[in-house]
Amino acid sequence: MEYSKALRDLYLMQQIYATFFSVTNKLQTQGDNYFEKVTSRQYLIMLAISHLPEDETTLINIANKLETSKQSAKKLIDNLEQKGYLVTMPSKRDKRAINVTITETGKKAMMECGEIAVTLMADTFNDFTTEQLETLWDLLKRLHGVKDEEQVAFEEDVNYKFEHLEGFQEAQTRALKRFVTRRKRLVNGKE
Repeated sequence: MEYSKALRDLYLMQQIYATFFSVTNKLQTQGDNYFEKVTSRQYLIMLAISHLPEDETTLINIANKLETSKQSAKKLIDNLEQKGYLVTMPSKRDKRAINVTITETGKKAMMECGEIAVTLMADTFNDFTTEQLETLWDLLKRLHGVKDEEQVAFEEDVNYKFEHLEGFQEAQTRALKRFVTRRKRLVNGKE
């Protein structure tokens, strides 16, 4: 590899690396501005819990799902527990572990946040075509170290955990209709 190309590659890598931090902060702030009841990080903790089997919602598994420290996850969980959205209790499998459960109030808050998240996604990715989204997703998985056949933490459907909530189906339909309408306007440049 010639020296000037190597310098260009290094420059690009440095810019990408630094931009990831800025983008992460921007996305967190933007999410916090959309959600009313929780922060975007608190919402992600609740999503992580909902993507784990009920008997595996330990603090360590939640932290691993988000690839964060136990201490960071614990702080978010404590805040959500104070709001009445989560309950912690000793694990039935391992008395040293703590299991976390989303309360009915927490599920309702998640359902409301889920509706808002649809608008957040439409607005955040309004300048991206479907092909660009697929490319970005592929590149991010590659950077993350995920092989094509592997999944990242939040790809499975967890709607079955919320279907019993009153208004869930209606909220889901409303959110999807709003997304389709908003996405059409944004992609077509009408907004």
